[in-house]
Amino acid sequence: MTKQTTDESQIINLIRLFIKLMIDRDTSRMNEIVDENLSLTHITGYVQPKKEWFAEIVSESMKYSSAQTVFSKADIKGDKAKWVVRHLLDARIWGSRDIWRLQQTFQLEKRDEKWLIRESVATIF
Repeated sequence: MTKQTTDESQIINLIRLFIKLMIDRDTSRMNEIVDENLSLTHITGYVQPKKEWFAEIVSESMKYSSAQTVFSKADIKGDKAKWVVRHLLDARIWGSRDIWRLQQTFQLEKRDEKWLIRESVATIF
């Protein structure tokens, strides 16, 4: 098995776990797999700091119900990776519930043999 294949597998599992933890509202475990300075850019362009986003998940002003992945593509270069994932995301965001056609572009970095999510930028596809 090549290093890239191993890295791809680790990243796929990490992104799946991240999405599951969003749905489960488990910000404690989410915190273990993201960079301390994680930022989330919403489809509105608002760049939200991790602490604020986690508080919104806990309070359910951002409530994720399910996600169906329909596309995934990796670009891994050494200890840096960009991962584009498209999903149909059932969520209530600031009072609006919909099935969002969401594309998330994740920036990841491998530190001490562990991949961490540094950034997520969401757009509509």
